[in-house]
Amino acid sequence: MSDNPQSLSSVQETGAVPPSNEDLQSRRQHDLWKAIRTVPDFPKPGIDFYDITPLLLDHVNEVIDAMLAALPDGLLEQIDCFVAVEARGFVFASLLSGRLGKGMVLLRKPGKLPPPVANKSYALEYGSDTLEIQGGMAPRKVLLVDDILATGGTLNTAYHLCKEAGHEVAGVLVLLDLVDLHKPFPVPVYTVLEG
Repeated sequence: MSDNPQSLSSVQETGAVPPSNEDLQSRRQHDLWKAIRTVPDFPKPGIDFYDITPLLLDHVNEVIDAMLAALPDGLLEQIDCFVAVEARGFVFASLLSGRLGKGMVLLRKPGKLPPPVANKSYALEYGSDTLEIQGGMAPRKVLLVDDILATGGTLNTAYHLCKEAGHEVAGVLVLLDLVDLHKPFPVPVYTVLEG
């Protein structure tokens, strides 16, 4: 699982419009919730894992339609490409890229991309991890894409890695935002579902 509708403070920092109470309620009652399976005590005791794979099996077009609808008018025209976070971010970014004809940049685990690469390590609850991005690319305006925003460690690292590589990050697009698990984000977070 990767790591809100934004708090007022982050909305003020980014200039995004805060979601209305009606929008928030809608995200918690969206029809796509019915296809998500909750697995208790996985991957470890005390964690409820949201299994989104049934959505990819039976609702893929609805998911991509909903993700596109979560973005504000005009944003897609501003971005050059999607940045996909390993591994499930690859699925969603690929589907979006194919639908819209926009390019895609991969953020991968160490040793998966040929050099030159830039990398950034980050702490996890149970250790640490590293993400890498292809080096030497021309700067682009990008939208980060992943499946779930939980504690925010992975996506925060992805954001900083893209910035260090010279890209302008327009925002983050996720299917599910677990809003109580992370701090405000430095760019707008667009989501379909909220938990």
